[in-house]
Amino acid sequence: MTIPHRRPFGQKYAFVVIAVVFLALLASAGMRSTPGVLMLPLGRAFGWSRDDISSAAAVGILLYGLMGPFAAALMQRFGIKRVLLIALAVMALAAASSAFMTRPWHLLLTWGVLSGAGTGCVAVVLGATVVSRWFSTHRGLMMGLLTASTATGTLIFLPGLAAIAEYAGWRPVVLTIAAVCALLLPLVLWLMPERPADIGLTRYGAAPDERMDAGGPTGNLFVLTLGTLHRASKRGVFWLLFATFFVCGFTTNGLIGTHFIALCGDHGLPEVRAAGVLAMMGIFDLFGTTASGWLTDRFDPRKLLFAYYGLRGLSLMYLPYSDFSLTSLAVFGVFYGLDWIATVPPTLRLTTDAFGERDAPVVFGWVVAGHQVGAATAAFMAGVLRVQLGSYLTPFVIAGAAGVIAAFLALRIQRRLGSAPLELVGENG
Repeated sequence: MTIPHRRPFGQKYAFVVIAVVFLALLASAGMRSTPGVLMLPLGRAFGWSRDDISSAAAVGILLYGLMGPFAAALMQRFGIKRVLLIALAVMALAAASSAFMTRPWHLLLTWGVLSGAGTGCVAVVLGATVVSRWFSTHRGLMMGLLTASTATGTLIFLPGLAAIAEYAGWRPVVLTIAAVCALLLPLVLWLMPERPADIGLTRYGAAPDERMDAGGPTGNLFVLTLGTLHRASKRGVFWLLFATFFVCGFTTNGLIGTHFIALCGDHGLPEVRAAGVLAMMGIFDLFGTTASGWLTDRFDPRKLLFAYYGLRGLSLMYLPYSDFSLTSLAVFGVFYGLDWIATVPPTLRLTTDAFGERDAPVVFGWVVAGHQVGAATAAFMAGVLRVQLGSYLTPFVIAGAAGVIAAFLALRIQRRLGSAPLELVGENG
């Protein structure tokens, strides 16, 4: 029998794993936010229209979401470490090869298809799988921290990338992202064990004699993933989770993440200053989403979602009617930033309550797919309406109204419908 090679820190080595995953999610967030930085520079360099560029961004966002449930199944079958290494390599390849693009379909291939496939494996489902595997307690807090990496990615990358784009052009921007992804490969290879048992540990907060099933799913992964969707879709709670998370994506990275810099450009603000506002949102979301995880461990997640979606909807309705002064943008940035992706920890908690720990990662992957369908819809819709109407007013009002509707839908989500595997739950369960 092979004796596991123990790592330092004992059970606290789980926090080393969290740190590695945080950095990977940070890089993925930076890559997903890059099309928003590239929109104006690519338009100037090649004469491409905003709807062409936002269409490629929409494909990337859509694939990012659709990869989620399959990524969760792949991680269970082949291991988190292996999937993460391949995904980071694909992300580095996509960004580096885009430096040579000269046609819109090159943008679609690199920042749409390849970027979407790679970042889809380095996403919220990765955080959910790692937290479930490495933590027995404080799961909400850890999930909030990992989710906040998206905000931190915005904080670190956007202002710097916008400055690079303004003073050196768009090619150094994509090469910077490629280098960051490539540098993470040896870090994951060195510091990321597959499971606590591989280094002679149990999950953080678990009893010393805890035993966990080390086996992954068997059978065809596509059949298993689609089968889980089929069974989950028979329950109303799945569609409420899907619908509210659709609105989450519609109102965050699809609209603000893709079009905020261009919106500010319409009002005379330079790219670096607009990116600075996004960075400020990132600072406040780092605190807001981490706090949301802490709150999720203690309060009814449905009421938290009601507050998050309601406040987000009102802030989006306010923005196009503001005067876009630094004061107005600061108010919006603080208010909206605290709520940017605070919805993730309570949504994951409700998914786990309803579908059980075994099925929750794949079910949550499908819920996240709804998030990215919403984001892709907003990215495409806002670009088209901006071209057709000459203004971003209409898409922002639509997004704000959707946020208010989602707030009331969240209150209808039932809790603890059952923790048994889906095949043991009746169709009306």
